[in-house]
Amino acid sequence: MELKIQSIHFSATEKLHDFIEKKLSKLEKSNESIHSAEVTLRVVKPETANNKETSIHLNLPGAEMHAEKTSDTFEEGVDLCIDSLKRQLEKLKGKRQ
Repeated sequence: MELKIQSIHFSATEKLHDFIEKKLSKLEKSNESIHSAEVTLRVVKPETANNKETSIHLNLPGAEMHAEKTSDTFEEGVDLCIDSLKRQLEKLKGKRQ
């Protein structure tokens, strides 16, 4: 799976990159047909709570999936997006069977 991580208005740490790669690799184990993933991390209004937007876009053969969440930390946002994408993948798998 090809992974692209984009951080807007800040520079992401290596620890955050590793966390995202680890979470997406778990998602890939449940569905090996994922071609690529694009993760966008954005800080909105740095002085407020819930100011971190996380967006994950997956490319699969014949389908695309997207999840976007706003939270206090990027780790929490990634977890929420992964949960949403897992449900979408299960729904797609059910439709194809």
